[in-house]
Amino acid sequence: GAEVLFSVDCTKLKDYFSAGKREFDCIYFNFPHCGRKAGVVKNRELLAHFFHSSAEVLAEEGEIHVALCNGQGGTPADQPRREWHNSWQIVAVAAGAGFILSDVQPFKAETIHGYKCTGYRSQDKSFCVEGALNHIFTRSTPLLCLTPMSCRIQLQSQNISFQVPQVLVDKINRGFLAPNSNHPVRTVKEKLTAGLSQALPLQSTDSCLSLLHQGHLRGVCPSRVFWITLSPEETPSTEEMSHRLANAVLFSPVDFCQGTDKNVQEGCHSPKQFCLRPSLLPHAQAITQEGAILPGTLHVLSGPVFRKCLISPHSLPVFHEMLIVSAVNRGTESSCIQMLVNNIQTTIHSLHQTDNKPNISLQEATSSETTQLNDFAAFECQLSKIQYFICTDTDPPGSCVGTVRTSQELISSELVVVFASLNLDLLAMLLCGISDWRMLWTWDTRFLQQFPRGELRLFKSFSLYPPSYVHDISFWVPHGEPFDEVAFHTIARGVSGEMVISIQLRDTFQQVGTGRSSLCYRLTFQSCDRALSCREAAEMQLRFREQIHQHLGVTLR
Repeated sequence: GAEVLFSVDCTKLKDYFSAGKREFDCIYFNFPHCGRKAGVVKNRELLAHFFHSSAEVLAEEGEIHVALCNGQGGTPADQPRREWHNSWQIVAVAAGAGFILSDVQPFKAETIHGYKCTGYRSQDKSFCVEGALNHIFTRSTPLLCLTPMSCRIQLQSQNISFQVPQVLVDKINRGFLAPNSNHPVRTVKEKLTAGLSQALPLQSTDSCLSLLHQGHLRGVCPSRVFWITLSPEETPSTEEMSHRLANAVLFSPVDFCQGTDKNVQEGCHSPKQFCLRPSLLPHAQAITQEGAILPGTLHVLSGPVFRKCLISPHSLPVFHEMLIVSAVNRGTESSCIQMLVNNIQTTIHSLHQTDNKPNISLQEATSSETTQLNDFAAFECQLSKIQYFICTDTDPPGSCVGTVRTSQELISSELVVVFASLNLDLLAMLLCGISDWRMLWTWDTRFLQQFPRGELRLFKSFSLYPPSYVHDISFWVPHGEPFDEVAFHTIARGVSGEMVISIQLRDTFQQVGTGRSSLCYRLTFQSCDRALSCREAAEMQLRFREQIHQHLGVTLR
């Protein structure tokens, strides 16, 4: 009952099928080869044309299966693995047509009825398929086009809008903590809240907290926060305002009033200036001073916070913070802190998906090991004095997922207020086996499909062995001015849509006579969830060169 076509050119598939027959669920190409002694370059070209051709006839959720001999693909699944330049580089080739590698399986000829391995060097002769692999590709979500956006809110009875920094355009108003969300970050928060409510009465605050903080946070480096400028608007009707708040529209070119020395000198962090909230601690302190925190109860605040940071797999420019506040009698704060940590550890153990349960421990902030803590902990130290870090014994070593601090001045001389802050995103990564924070923010529906409402499961990546591309950049820095590395990393985040995974300083040079300094950095581009081609990475590198010249005043070499 099947229709069979012969002499089909795999690089022009749409020419052989009418428009109504182009939605194939699966396309198989077993052991493609140009014939004779074609080298790896010609076979890469064959695959590139094949993938582009397949994109025109494949169903939206269809699959492409390509079987290759052992070593040809150039992925870690090949054993032994060939050198990259001597392989067919199949994942990078497929990325050029918008496909990602979603699975790799052993190719078993014996399970395919009637299949015979022939065609060795265009002869009627079998070839070895021992160790051969079947590579399964699916469509990638397209690269995001981050158009300028703005956010409109009501602040002190006035309707205002503000520009959203480019690096955050796709992360504002995602609703991960909304009541109908099945995102693992919300599930972690729900489970922790349920566990804490068994110990003490609990009150939760989420939606009424402002995204903005006015003025400078004492102790926090101005270059570590996202400064914004407010624009007053005409007062809309109540109906229009409700619609705006429910459907906040976003906007922004890159906002580089973000803490360079020049901006600081010009008053970028004056009391009239606003920044996106880097912490929920000021909100909690304000609520406490208003007398809303009663002894013997827990008050929980949660929501996204925004911090500039250097690029790394565990440094998050935006994450969801859960802040637990409790007022206790002086002298009992230690037992309260231990109770909170024990409760958190019990909940984490009950949620962890493997037998190797992580150990949650308190680490004193005065410990010599604090130098090994992550960016989250380092920023927390800037906010106010930390008594303890809440750490895990998992990779990376000494990973901090929370902090504990106390205050004796907010309520009365008899009471001490305990603030325990948790990074819900890092906890979700720990519990679900997610190695890259960017996956939490993917727009690909295959991520959330793995997490039923209220359940945590081990995450299985739908994009295996994504290709990476390395580009170097060198430049002269402005004479006499310190180089703002955080701003450098933030520009890289913005122009690449978070596709730069590593920035390494490779070399420094000081010119004799002039004293000018030159820096050389190596950028590695890689996506965790989308197809990224060599050409797209090169275009990002060019935009990055333009942006750092324009906004950091460097002279490119």
